[in-house]
Amino acid sequence: MLCVGCAADQAGTSSEVREVGSAASESRVITSLDPQWRFALGDLKGAEAPAFDDSQWRKLDVPHDWSIEGPFDQNNPTRGAGAFLPGGVGWYRKTFDLPASNNGRRVFLEFDGIMANSDVWVNGQHVGHRPFGYVSLRYDVTKHAKFGGTNLVAVRADNSNQPASRWYTGAGIYRHARLVTTDAVHLVGDGTYVATPHVLPGQATVLVSAEAKNDSAKARQLSLHVELFGPDGKSVGTSESPAQSVAAGAMMPLSAQLWVENPRRWHVGRGILYRAAVSLREAGVTRDEESIPFGIRELRFEPELGFLINVENVKIKGVCLHHDGGAVGAAVPLGIWEWRLKQLQSLGVNAIRTAHNPPDPQFLDLCDRMGLMVMDEMFDCWTVGKNRYDYHQYFNEWSKQDLRDTVRRDRNHPSVIIYSAGNEIHDTPRAELAKGILKGLVDEFHEHDPYRLVTQALFRPNVSHDYHNGLADLLDVVGQNYRERELQDAATQKPTRRILGTENQHNRQVWLALRDDPRMAGQFLWSGIDYLGESRNWPGNTSGSGLLDRTGALKMQAFERRSWWSAQPMVHAIRRVAPAPPPTTDPGYEAPATPAPTQRRQGPSAFSDWTPTNLETHDEMVEVYSNCPSVELFLNDRSLGALSLPADASARSWKVSFAPGVLRAVGSKDGTEQARYEMRTAGTATGIRLKPNQPAIGTTWDDVAIIEAEIIDENGVKLPRANHPVYFEIDGPGQIIAVDNADNRSSQSFGGNLRPAHQGRCVAIIRATADGGTITIRALAAGLKVGETTVQITGK
Repeated sequence: MLCVGCAADQAGTSSEVREVGSAASESRVITSLDPQWRFALGDLKGAEAPAFDDSQWRKLDVPHDWSIEGPFDQNNPTRGAGAFLPGGVGWYRKTFDLPASNNGRRVFLEFDGIMANSDVWVNGQHVGHRPFGYVSLRYDVTKHAKFGGTNLVAVRADNSNQPASRWYTGAGIYRHARLVTTDAVHLVGDGTYVATPHVLPGQATVLVSAEAKNDSAKARQLSLHVELFGPDGKSVGTSESPAQSVAAGAMMPLSAQLWVENPRRWHVGRGILYRAAVSLREAGVTRDEESIPFGIRELRFEPELGFLINVENVKIKGVCLHHDGGAVGAAVPLGIWEWRLKQLQSLGVNAIRTAHNPPDPQFLDLCDRMGLMVMDEMFDCWTVGKNRYDYHQYFNEWSKQDLRDTVRRDRNHPSVIIYSAGNEIHDTPRAELAKGILKGLVDEFHEHDPYRLVTQALFRPNVSHDYHNGLADLLDVVGQNYRERELQDAATQKPTRRILGTENQHNRQVWLALRDDPRMAGQFLWSGIDYLGESRNWPGNTSGSGLLDRTGALKMQAFERRSWWSAQPMVHAIRRVAPAPPPTTDPGYEAPATPAPTQRRQGPSAFSDWTPTNLETHDEMVEVYSNCPSVELFLNDRSLGALSLPADASARSWKVSFAPGVLRAVGSKDGTEQARYEMRTAGTATGIRLKPNQPAIGTTWDDVAIIEAEIIDENGVKLPRANHPVYFEIDGPGQIIAVDNADNRSSQSFGGNLRPAHQGRCVAIIRATADGGTITIRALAAGLKVGETTVQITGK
């Protein structure tokens, strides 16, 4: 097995911890459990015991995904659905100390995600099991803790039964972990809910509810104190509930109501956040406290108007995303997500569907800050499976708790605008069974979050009669995958239905269905980013349906999408050698009469370059994507004519007699240039150009930079078919954690320093290893001038 980011193996002894909270004498202390674990692949008998010898195990930090380390193998039982990467069983062990002064306090272990079928022990005592790898875990380990001594936590993750998913899942402790200690009188984990049920331009109502737990030996008089802070950090309101008696061992709900004058509202593209400082008090003494970011905004889905946020009618322009980060697998640094989401926002994307499972809570934090809306989806199946070992095995026993824990975790995020109960659920042909399950799920959503609506991605509802047997009407918002005309007909059949496209193709007719029908609240394209898995044949390991490729770069179809969804003037040109065939989709879909230029093809037929293999005179079809009213095309400064923006949003096309040089498209409005795009004919490869996606990074696990290497000629033009092997090297306090080139059919490991260019480019992902300094990155290839760039380390 190859190691991605093996520098993590240099972690120190597992007894060390990194404190990120307040001193142990204060009400709540949060300590990261990410660093310095020991790991072994394989099912090792007795590894939960404190006396077990793990001295020969590998040292690493979490988050960690062992599956992405490979190797790719067409015989792996995950098959193409799991990217031909391995499953298996892995063990993690770590020690931590608790001071004797903590005796009498409560001790909790928290994991944001363990893939999958996890078991956790503390000091040899089993504290919990959870099959679903996407939910966050919280275990009260107080009775097993050693105060004034060293404690051992052991985790077994079992992803061996395959196939268990239709996409790549990863394996291991792939999200963050932490230790939380509190007073015996404390706030229940994820029990605090900050809601804004009434939002007006001049005033917003803020309701704060919490759950107080008394784990002491006597009754306590407790109150809830809340102070709100605005986006500028200044206090905007304070409230405290009357004290109430909470019996020993009991839990009691407490609440407070506040009003914010002239609130600054969270909105699409504007991640304006307030903060609620919530404390549990006894006779004026703070026993526990937490700080909760939240947003003030009003959401409405309407049958005739679609979707409104803060009374503004907005089309939800969404994409579906799986949870992997390409070359880093399922353990995705937040810096990679931030880069990818910025790329999507540049296209006009304003929403994400977390397909088809609960996301990393850090991902929602990021969407909160970036002003991105989220459809928070729970399940890909209920009691009828899509794979032999998928979640249908656990649904009856675990779905209620998994849903409850997820909603309670995610309900304070302003980015979450709607929940989804499931994707293409195969229970629906048994209507009475499916309706009973759906009603129970919807009720559970509403019990824990009464202010958000619930949808579901219906699958061929006219086959299972969902629009006629009552199932669709159990949903607050009717969602359907594909077949937009069926969804529109369902709204016509029953005008009170609120409708939303939950999974949609990239073609133009699908966009027009949303653009031209005010009832349609939005759509979510499949997919936003190429993702690992769901490959149909070896050596392919990645599904290529995204607007971005696996490295986060924009694909050709992204520019067409930008011309439809972005308000910023833009222009982009491609050349085409053959017309696009009709799209492939689920059987029975009615293909558009005029195929769009960005559907799946049997082979490449469109290119974002002016360097065809035939450099002699011949005809090329040039298509231009632009939202500008007029576009004029030039070849070597000679005008080839101007075309106006078509009402049907189609691309503008020219038949061009090829000549080497510069092809330029200029977009204008009322005679004034608004945007331009140029393609130049490439010559012979002479060097490598390096470009970091950002000039500086921090020092946490989540801080990374993506270094793009392009093979260029003497004029700096990228060679579109260059495939030189590129070797990356680093000087200074940094490490390479992965390399990639977006070749979806490559079975080469993402580890190491070497990657061949694909279509003229490849990338290295780097992380800092010190609190300051400069990282110098170089890229070398035989016969080419060395590329070099630097990234600064900004410190913690």
